[in-house]
Amino acid sequence: MTASATQRRADPASPAIRVRDLSVAAAGEIVRPMSFDVHPGEPFTILGSSGSGKSLLSQAIMGNLPEGLTASGRVEIDGVDVLALPRKAREAMWGRTLSLLPQEPWHALDPTMTALPQVAETHRHVRGLAEAESASRARDDLAALGLPPEAADKLPMQLSGGMAQRVVFAAAQAGGAPIVIVDEPTKGLDASRRDDVVALLKRAVEAGGVLLTITHDIAVARQLGGYVMVMRAGELQEEGPAATVLANPRSAYARQLIAADPENWPVAARPPVAADAPEVLRAEGVAVIRGGRHLVTGFDLAVRAGEIVGVTGDSGCGKSSLGDTLLGLLKPGAGRVTRAPGLAPHRFLKLYQDPPTAFSRHWPMRVLLDDVVRLHRLDPGRIPPLMERLRLAPELLERDSRSISGGELQRFSILRALLLDPVFIFADEPSSRLDPIIQQEIVALLAEMARERRCALLLVSHDMALVDHVCDRRIAL
Repeated sequence: MTASATQRRADPASPAIRVRDLSVAAAGEIVRPMSFDVHPGEPFTILGSSGSGKSLLSQAIMGNLPEGLTASGRVEIDGVDVLALPRKAREAMWGRTLSLLPQEPWHALDPTMTALPQVAETHRHVRGLAEAESASRARDDLAALGLPPEAADKLPMQLSGGMAQRVVFAAAQAGGAPIVIVDEPTKGLDASRRDDVVALLKRAVEAGGVLLTITHDIAVARQLGGYVMVMRAGELQEEGPAATVLANPRSAYARQLIAADPENWPVAARPPVAADAPEVLRAEGVAVIRGGRHLVTGFDLAVRAGEIVGVTGDSGCGKSSLGDTLLGLLKPGAGRVTRAPGLAPHRFLKLYQDPPTAFSRHWPMRVLLDDVVRLHRLDPGRIPPLMERLRLAPELLERDSRSISGGELQRFSILRALLLDPVFIFADEPSSRLDPIIQQEIVALLAEMARERRCALLLVSHDMALVDHVCDRRIAL
């Protein structure tokens, strides 16, 4: 199927990006041939689920596809077919003509360098600014994205997922490239920060810039407006003005995708927590301190088996650090945490916000799961049915974490946790890497398993609608 979005405009102005019959292939076609134009001053958004080929399409346009994948067709930028250029010529355009904001901040940041120099070096080496001015511009960039001053001097591992995403965004923008491709730019951000990033993107477009956005976030596509293409499994499903597609989708898949937005979830009756459910964990007067910064004070909580408690709050307010404190990974600055006696420590678990940080990148998933099975003397036969329930293809077991999407890694995190029969899970943005359809299924599955197995669940999310649909009660930090 060849998709074409080239006839939508009466405006005859030349597109900044002209794509013709672009496809991506390995052993077979992963992305079917597509044709579209991206014009200055009009946001262009590719919307779709994880694994639909959205990111591969953007990497093909940039000219940095992973090894083993090939692109065919034409991608014209300023009239030049970049697919026909040698690699060095394509790389010379990066940061100057076009820039890419990647999906996973942890794969884009240098773990040994603090935030400020990572943004400053783009100003210095791409724009050619002096060292002092580069640092000053970088500091302004980080402040404009709402990062506190102290974040500039922190390593990526010391930042929350939302903060790390904003550092990458600042670095990608610092070169001043007129064409910007952003891949899931609002992952891990609360609603207010998401709106800030969208506003920044829109300002760049209004100034005549070119914006191609890859997202599964319906709210982002709606706020950006402009033109939307909906992809599924490497094929175009639907295209048109954003307002039209999102309000009145024609394709069955687009309707399913929009219906899966938490704002549109049907209201369902939640079974009450059993009256005799034992207390699993209690926090009394807890203070959370990390890096000398007081994040939470006077925190009290009692959670019972099978209870689901939502935790909300802005990026950087201490949600992840609170989870570390409740699990004993971080010592409380004051107060105390009591966990139910007689239970093995590994049954109190955390689902990490950024799954790439939770898996070794040097071993395939099969080896990592086998290690857990061997260490805790589990039944390996439990893995296949859990993989099926979590919609994980068996062949993913042979790949390492770098060869798996963020959404698939997050589902492996859930699988690994469920293998250990947890009694308490601190789920830190467990659906932040999932498209709406998979998110709805996985969140429902987490809630269902929590109640079935009488496992207490603290569910951290920036999405108030999601929390209100799933949780028995909510705590705001």
